[in-house]
Amino acid sequence: MSAPKFTTLGCRLNAYETEAMKALAEEAGVDNAVIVNTCAVTNEAVAKARKEIRRLRRENPEARVIVTGCAAQIDPDSFAAMAEVDHVIGNTEKMAPETWAGLGRDFIGETERVMVNDIMSVTETAGHLIDGFGSRSRAYVQVQNGCDHRCTFCIIPYGRGNSRSVPAGVVVDQVKRLVQQGYNEVVLTGVDLTSWGADLPGTPRLGDLVMRLLRLTDVPRLRISSIDSIEADENLMLAIATEPRLMPHLHLSLQHGDDLILKRMKRRHLRDDAIRFTEEARRLRPEITFGADIIAGFPTETEAHFENSLKLVEDCDLTWLHVFPYSARPGTPAARIPSRVDGSVIKERAARLRAAGDRAVTRHLAQQQGRAHRVLTEAPDMGRTEQFTEVRFAAPQPVGQIVPVTITGTSGTQLTA
Repeated sequence: MSAPKFTTLGCRLNAYETEAMKALAEEAGVDNAVIVNTCAVTNEAVAKARKEIRRLRRENPEARVIVTGCAAQIDPDSFAAMAEVDHVIGNTEKMAPETWAGLGRDFIGETERVMVNDIMSVTETAGHLIDGFGSRSRAYVQVQNGCDHRCTFCIIPYGRGNSRSVPAGVVVDQVKRLVQQGYNEVVLTGVDLTSWGADLPGTPRLGDLVMRLLRLTDVPRLRISSIDSIEADENLMLAIATEPRLMPHLHLSLQHGDDLILKRMKRRHLRDDAIRFTEEARRLRPEITFGADIIAGFPTETEAHFENSLKLVEDCDLTWLHVFPYSARPGTPAARIPSRVDGSVIKERAARLRAAGDRAVTRHLAQQQGRAHRVLTEAPDMGRTEQFTEVRFAAPQPVGQIVPVTITGTSGTQLTA
């Protein structure tokens, strides 16, 4: 008997769910299996999943290969058609104990080869209780899943379904449990975090959850992952202004800096909305830093449109960029737009955006020289500031602790202390 092996592709939420699946598989007695948790955000992500599946089959010829995640949810038949694949399970099914019971060694009967149901019919999401992952310092808590918006470039709602929220009481209990286990930082994760609460009684907002967690738990550091800035509510802004335990770092789903392209993407904000949000957040919390997702080469994007994205890096004072060269996803409205940008132009524009991001990081690092920071240690020689900047220590530090340091210099994209 051998323990199942897991491979995770894609986002933090996938990584979180892999940890939950490990517990479910262990409880069900699943053995001699490799499980691939796929991503579908781009065509390249799907191709990477197929390549990984073939590699794992070569390396594990006697094991069952089980494929799940967003790519499997969206196109289960194509994965089922791969000779290397034994089972395909959907995003809802992968979190269900009965799925893993059916894959366990003691199951009597025939297990379906493809277990993928209609994700749009799912109306609840459970708060899966895991002990955190990645390090002993930082834990992730899923508070939301799915998305009700239909951006023209995005396939993810078809892999994740409509927005569902984990009730606040469940989240509070889990954060309390993680703090008791010694975690000094908790990160709230979801597909569309700022839609949290819309499906719950009384329709609370994300800011309400944040304030509740800070009031009812002793979590030393609370961090929010990616948000849609246009949906930032009054209590979230209040927390940014008044709660030092809420980390001064936000990753923004901006996607572009030109109003016409934003409308064609079916985004709900305009360029000035993004600038106004970052200015207001910085007024409330001067030390705050921003990351952002930006797509290069969306269909119909001209050089002038792209320049507006490039200028947005400075106009919003963005520091950490996630740059995505546009990739047409079959089944999305944007894939049907005929005015495609040439692939070489997309690549060149993405490179220019990344260069702008590199300059922004360099500026940010230079501004930290001589400053005092409270750093959460992730390894004896490395940790992160409250703004999520990596710090390399001159002397070993205890892992999982928050240590005061003074920044002495830089090394590549890291600070030194």
